[in-house]
Amino acid sequence: MSDAPLRVERRDDGVVVLTLALPERRNAMTAELTQAWTEAVGSLRTDRSVRAVVVTGEGSAFCSGGDLSWIGESPDLTVDTIRDRMLPFYRSWLSIRALEVPTIAAINGHAVGAGLCLALACDLRYAASGAVLSAPFTALGMHAGMAATWLLPEVVGLPVARELLFTGRRVDAAEALRIGLVNGVFETEEILSGALGVAEQIAANGPIAVRLTVAALRSGGHRTLESALQFEALAQPVTFATADLAEGIAASKERRAPRFTGR
Repeated sequence: MSDAPLRVERRDDGVVVLTLALPERRNAMTAELTQAWTEAVGSLRTDRSVRAVVVTGEGSAFCSGGDLSWIGESPDLTVDTIRDRMLPFYRSWLSIRALEVPTIAAINGHAVGAGLCLALACDLRYAASGAVLSAPFTALGMHAGMAATWLLPEVVGLPVARELLFTGRRVDAAEALRIGLVNGVFETEEILSGALGVAEQIAANGPIAVRLTVAALRSGGHRTLESALQFEALAQPVTFATADLAEGIAASKERRAPRFTGR
């Protein structure tokens, strides 16, 4: 097994699996892992062969959040110094939202703090039955970071987000599903295969249509009915002009699976 902090698996169907691989650190966002993440996500941005991305963790945790040991080791840090360090850190991990394909978090275990924010930054989230999710910032005496105050309300709504951020309490997989924090729950040993099943279904669809749908829905979707109509009046004709649409219609008539090429 590789000693790299992040494993990148590129599958033949266009699905890419990113595995946080620091199980001994509960996949904490160390400087080494952050650098590897930044490089990997950056390489996917312009790769048109990618159709979906799945993020998961090795071991018993999805991600235990940021590595904050440097704060205790440097008591003389100023607000400006910390801010200058944290902003690039936030942006590096949230760069997954710049990908034009659907992203899926396969939450194999605990997702805590910034680790939960990473899952929230993905388009879809599936949790292992034993997973626990929490945003314990205030319980540690700190304000939330990594856009938690934007990402959490986007996913679960403002009232629930308030309660979770004010209390910092832990949420198990069953409650996470009930409040909409995750899209589904799988048995622990099936979490990756379950998430991959969703990714495979996405990857089998028309890639141009999927990318345009990602653009339409990312960041909370359209703010008004009119903005949705204007976007769709451009995006739908784009897909009408593709060979993929002709293939999709032909496959439907012939009752076979379509073979989309992204053209």
